[in-house]
Amino acid sequence: MPVDEDDNASAAIEPPPKRPRKRRFVIWAVVLAAFVGVFWWALHTGSTKAASTRARAGAGMAITVETVTATRTDLPIRIDAIGTVTPIYTDAITSQVSGIVEKVTYKEGQLVARGTPLVEIDPRPLAAMLMQAQGTLERDQHVLEQARMDLERYRAAWDKKAIAKQQLDDQEKIAEQAAGTVKLDQGVVDYDTVQLSYCHITAPIAGRVGLRLVDPGNVVAANGGTVLAVLTQLVPISVVFAISEDNLAQVLAQPNHGENLEVAVLDRVKQKQLATGRLITIDNQIDTTTGTVRLRALFDNKDEALFPNQFVNAKLLVDTVRGATALPSSAIQHDGADTFVYAIVDGKAHVQKVAIGIVSGDKTQITSGISPGGVVANSSFEKLRDGMPVHAAGSGDGSAQGSAEGAR
Repeated sequence: MPVDEDDNASAAIEPPPKRPRKRRFVIWAVVLAAFVGVFWWALHTGSTKAASTRARAGAGMAITVETVTATRTDLPIRIDAIGTVTPIYTDAITSQVSGIVEKVTYKEGQLVARGTPLVEIDPRPLAAMLMQAQGTLERDQHVLEQARMDLERYRAAWDKKAIAKQQLDDQEKIAEQAAGTVKLDQGVVDYDTVQLSYCHITAPIAGRVGLRLVDPGNVVAANGGTVLAVLTQLVPISVVFAISEDNLAQVLAQPNHGENLEVAVLDRVKQKQLATGRLITIDNQIDTTTGTVRLRALFDNKDEALFPNQFVNAKLLVDTVRGATALPSSAIQHDGADTFVYAIVDGKAHVQKVAIGIVSGDKTQITSGISPGGVVANSSFEKLRDGMPVHAAGSGDGSAQGSAEGAR
C-alpha cells in the first residue's frame, strides 16, 4: 500500500524517547547505601577486635617491666660544691735590678726544678760596683791594721811612762773608728754581691713556666713591674670550693674540724672523676654576701689531671650510713606527699608506700616499706596498676617472682 509522503516526513523528524530520571536516582541510592554498609561493617569489626584485645589484656596479659632488688649497702653522705683548681704557689717574677736582658733560658711551658736558670741580665755594671766596694774594703782593712799596730806601740810606751795617757786613749778611738769603717765597707760589698746575684734569675719553686713575656735585648728596671716569667706549682695542687653555711656544722663535727676528709673532684659536666684528695683547711669566716664558706683540698696531681684555674665539681665526704637499705632513685615514685614503689610479689605489681632517707648518687635510702631482697619495678610506670600481672625483662638483679618477705 502506498505511503503518504506527509506521514513519512513527520516520522523522520520525531525525536527519540528520553531515559527516565527516576531510574538513575534509584541506581545512585543503591550505590550509596552499599558504601555506607561496607564502612559500618569495617568500623564495627575493628572496634570489636580492639575491645576483645583490651578484654584479654585486662583478663591477665602481663606487662613487661624491668625490676631491681633492694640491697643492704653503705651509703656515703657527700656535700656537692663548685670549685676552682688553685695552685698552692704562683710566682710572677720581676727584675730586682736595672739592666739589659741578655738571655732567656727557659722554654714556654717547661717544667723546671727549684734553682733552674730562667733569665740572665747584663751583670757588668753591678760587677764593677762590687769590685769598687771590695777595693774600698781592702784599703780600710789596712788602715785598721795600721791603727791597731800604733795602738800596741802606744800601750808599750804608756807602760814605760813615755807618753801621756791622753795619747793612748786617742789611739784606741782611732782604731775603733777604723774598725767601724771596715764594717761599713763590708756591708757595701755584701749588698753589691746580692745585687749582682739578681742578674741571674732562677726558679724559686718547682713548677711549670708560662708563655715567654720578655725577649733578649729589652731593658728592664728594678721593681718596674715588668713580669719576666710566671711560674706555677702543679704538684701538688689544691682545689678551693665553697659550701653553704648550713652544711658547715657537718664538717666541723668531724675530727679535727674535718681535716683529711676525702674530697673527690669531677669535671665540669660531672661525667669523669679527675682526682681524689683530702681536705686541709677551712676559711676563717663566712662570706656574708653569699652565705658560703670556702674550703681548700689538696691533691697530689702526679698525672696533672688538674690544671690551674680549671672549674670542677667537688664532692666532700662527710659521713657514711652503714648497712642501709637502698634502691635506685629511678624506681621510687611520688604522688604528692606520698612516696611509693611498685613491689613485685608473686608476679604481680603492688603499690607499696615507702619512707626515704638520704640520696647518695643514683641510690636512695629506704627507711621503711621495703626490706633488703625486695623486688620492685624500674620501668613502665605509666602502664602499671595495683595488682596488675607483670613479667620481668631481664634487668640483671631482679625477678618478677618476688615474695612478700621483701615488702613490709
